[in-house]
Amino acid sequence: MFRSLVVICAATVATGQAFAGGMIAYELGTADVGLASAGYNARAQDASTVFTNPAGMTRLEGNQALASGQLLWANTRYSIGSGTSPLLGSDNGGYAIGSSGWFPGGGAFFSYSVSPDLKLGFAVAGNFGAPLKYDNDWAGRYYIQSTTLLGVSLLPTIAYRVNDKLSLGAGLNAMYGIYQDQVAINNPIPAFGDGRLKYDDNSWGWGANLGLMYEIDEGTRIGLTWNSQVDLDFKASPEFSNLSPIVASGLNKAGLLNSKLKIGIKVPQQVMASVFAQINPQWAALGSVGWQQWSKFGRINIGIEDTSNPVSLTTDIPFKDTWHLAAGAQYRLSDPWLLNFGIAYDSGFQPNGSTVSPLMPLNTAWRFGVGGQQQLSKTSVWGLAAEYIYGGTLKTDLQSTAPVAIGGRGNLIGSYDNTGTLVMSVYGNWKF
Repeated sequence: MFRSLVVICAATVATGQAFAGGMIAYELGTADVGLASAGYNARAQDASTVFTNPAGMTRLEGNQALASGQLLWANTRYSIGSGTSPLLGSDNGGYAIGSSGWFPGGGAFFSYSVSPDLKLGFAVAGNFGAPLKYDNDWAGRYYIQSTTLLGVSLLPTIAYRVNDKLSLGAGLNAMYGIYQDQVAINNPIPAFGDGRLKYDDNSWGWGANLGLMYEIDEGTRIGLTWNSQVDLDFKASPEFSNLSPIVASGLNKAGLLNSKLKIGIKVPQQVMASVFAQINPQWAALGSVGWQQWSKFGRINIGIEDTSNPVSLTTDIPFKDTWHLAAGAQYRLSDPWLLNFGIAYDSGFQPNGSTVSPLMPLNTAWRFGVGGQQQLSKTSVWGLAAEYIYGGTLKTDLQSTAPVAIGGRGNLIGSYDNTGTLVMSVYGNWKF
């Protein structure tokens, strides 16, 4: 029952895979979408700071709550190249991310004022992973058919104002991880069709978020955060179906048919520094720089390279650390209206430049954001934001050790052309 509730929650608040240089998104449906994450942990203008920098809660008046929602559409479609093995067919898989490219996101955030200098907070949000689904008969089915890797974070936090300049914050990141994977198995005897391998497990992981806010003067502040690594350890027995007797016998002899498969996912640690500077009553400038340690991610590819000689159910995929840069501005159009603008860049986490795995059709990312919010009363604000995330053209060049005709995965050569994601968000913040 609990897992079902969390899966529903994950579908509601998980944000998406095609965002950062890795799989951690900055988009939570808040004003940060319109800023393209500029000033991410120095802005501290609403209750979303519980998640982005807990130290920022000391800047909030009274008790505050923010609810956000967003809808995303990802243009991630595969184009089959001429070097692809002909026996794999001509199905390009459709829109790879979400349901026909669409998927939801959002979050909920609450800050409670014990005193002007001591704040408690709580947030629930998903900013790690997303669903990936191709057509079952697409050309890359022996590499991946569908996968869902989601991390839903529950974040109790605390913040304390040390003096009129410095505030410190900390939070516990209790992450519930959900991992589901499905891949086709090549039965070399055509009469049997494709077999199938499924993997399904869930796990809790634990981490810490630390934050610092230093206010140089009334309109200028610096935010610094560190988010620790979170280990999600999955362990389950793969489920096989529709295997030909020859393939089943080969898997059984290799000890793979009834084995337990351990998959260790390390949600990477990250460090970010941001600045907010109120230049004059109309304009404010914001910026961020960050680092994420994707080289320890540990993501592996599930499947069977050669059913005539099965030796493993997994293949390692190495990754590299990423960097994040963002710049943005706020413009006070009138007393009730504030406009947000931003641009950001994230370096790629896949090691071979623009060549990617179909398991993760993303790498570098450019963000372009715009948004606006209206002060409805002294206690309530609402806002809209939109962002376009451009991922460029990503190539695949996967070479099989065995031909498709005798049980290999085949060569998968092609590209994801002009990948991009449109993010549309709406949010409300209440003070009470």
